[in-house]
Parts: sequence; C-alpha cells; structure tokens
Amino acid sequence: MKHRFRAFRIHQRDGKIHSGFEDIGLADLADGEVVVRVTHSTINYKDALAATGAGKILRRYPLVGGIDLAGVVESSHDPRYQEGDEVVVTGSALSETHDGGYAEYARLKGDWVIPMPKGLTGETAMAIGTAGFTAALAIHRMEENGQVPGGGPVAVTGASGGVGSLAIDMLAGRGYRVVAVSRKAEAARPYLSQLGAGEVLALDAIGLGSRPLETARYGGAIDSLGGEVLAWLTRSVDFWGNIASIGLAASPELNTTVMPFILRGVSLIGINSSATPREWRLRVWQRIATDLRPRHLGHIVTRTIDFEDLPHAFPDYLEGKVTGRTVVRIGGKD
Repeated sequence: MKHRFRAFRIHQRDGKIHSGFEDIGLADLADGEVVVRVTHSTINYKDALAATGAGKILRRYPLVGGIDLAGVVESSHDPRYQEGDEVVVTGSALSETHDGGYAEYARLKGDWVIPMPKGLTGETAMAIGTAGFTAALAIHRMEENGQVPGGGPVAVTGASGGVGSLAIDMLAGRGYRVVAVSRKAEAARPYLSQLGAGEVLALDAIGLGSRPLETARYGGAIDSLGGEVLAWLTRSVDFWGNIASIGLAASPELNTTVMPFILRGVSLIGINSSATPREWRLRVWQRIATDLRPRHLGHIVTRTIDFEDLPHAFPDYLEGKVTGRTVVRIGGKD
C-alpha cells in the first residue's frame, strides 16, 4: 500500500470545525485488525453535518469523515478476511469515534467488516449505503414483527431522500402498496412513482388531526421525521401494524397517547443502523442482495462524483436540494 495517502479529515480548532484533504499515513488512522483499500463511499446527510460543523456528529478529533465505505482488503489480522476480499462497511461508529471512509485506505475492526454479498460491487453497495441498509433493516424488523403486504399500504415519510427512496423501491418490490409522503410532492411525483409509490401525498396538505385515534389508513409506516408526523402515524396505522422510526428530521419529540399501542396493537420499532448487531447486519445485507435488492438503483443514484469534488457536494445536502443518492469514487472503478 501507499506510504502516504489522501484523506478528507475533520478537525476542531478553537471550537470551530475545519475540514479538508490531507496526506496521512496508516499510523494516523484509528486501530483495527483489517486494512481496506477504499474504492467507493457515499454522502449521507450525517456526513454533510459532520464535515461542515452544522451538526455535532464527531465525538473526537481529528477523524476521517464518511460513515460508509466499500473496498478490497489490503491486509488483515482477522482470520475471517484475506487480502483481496471485497467488503462493505456502514455505520459502526465511522466518522463518530473511528476514522471513516473518505480516504484511500481505512483501518477497521473486524466485526464491522461485512463480506460483499454476491451480486453487489463496491459501487452498487455504496449506491445503497447506510440509507439502503437503514431502509432494509426497517423492513426486515417490521416483517419479523408480522408486517405483510396484505396488511394494508405502508406510508414512507421523507420519501424523496435517500432512505425514503430506497424504502419505496424495496417495499414495492416486496409487493407492498406504498404511499409516499414528501414536502416536495409535486416536484418529486414522477420520481417517486417510478420507484413504485402507488400514491404521493404532500406533507403540508395532510390533515394530521388531534384525536387519540384517527381513521386507520395504513398498514404500517417508515418514518424519518419524528415529531407531529410520527405522532399522526401512530394514530393512523391499523391493527397490528408496525411503524419503523428511522429519523428525526422534523423533531425529536413524540407527543401521543398509549391508545394506538393498546387498542390497535400498533408497534413502534426503533431503528439504529449504526449499532446494529453483526448477525443482523449480515442477514440484512444478504437480503439487500436478494429479495430486498433495489430495482431502480440507477434511477435513485442521481450522481457519481470523484473524491476531489466531495467538499463541493455538502451544501446541497444541508439546503435540502438533494434527491436520491450520491456515490463518491475514492479509488477508481471496481
């Protein structure tokens, strides 16, 4: 491997965030048993927050940014991995307490590393990334708790974002009728319909109501907003439906009653894609490569950028201008 290599690193100086490209060595990276030559990464909203300082994501400094990566094992002290193995890593404290994927090389804990599922490449794995893993984990846990296509339509909020887009695609592929809920409903309607949404609702046109139980409209939901919208969903999901809570883009608060859970048996399932147990992670990635494989990934990935263009891509995420996914080419094509 290279003695020195390029990395996008985040520092905190005098209480302010500073980030940019640096040449570093392996000794500058956090400890780990597996060294990976990174070929691709991606951009998540969380990455933009971390790199710009718009959100408090990192728990120590300096760190290499990027919560996702895919690549090829360069060396390993973990017997589960050999030189040349293709692997994928998402979440797992990357760009929080451990150096992440925005570098030509990464050094990682063996338990975080997932063998690349058959049929996926570094590029497709990063087109899916944490967003797709989160969507798939939500569906997986909902189905483990009894969710079936015959149970009624599934609402997906934040529909035009990375997680929402992939959730719609995956759910429709499994035979669910999907209702997409978006602040950008009119502009995103053709995009969401192509992914498989049977109905597209404008968030500001929904009457959220205030009764303890509203008319049951949905068999389940995947929610990235929290706050009033999540409360509305708890009141609007039918008997024995599941709501996967994956984000708090609108609010971290939840003001509701226990009536939906007691009188309708609704389940509220929390989704933490970063701290997912390894056995779940392995199973979900296998499902992503098989029955939950996105059918319109080329449509969902709206752009692929080179590593040097990474800093210029963050502002659009903070301003809510991004639809779909962005792949970052770190070390060339597969």
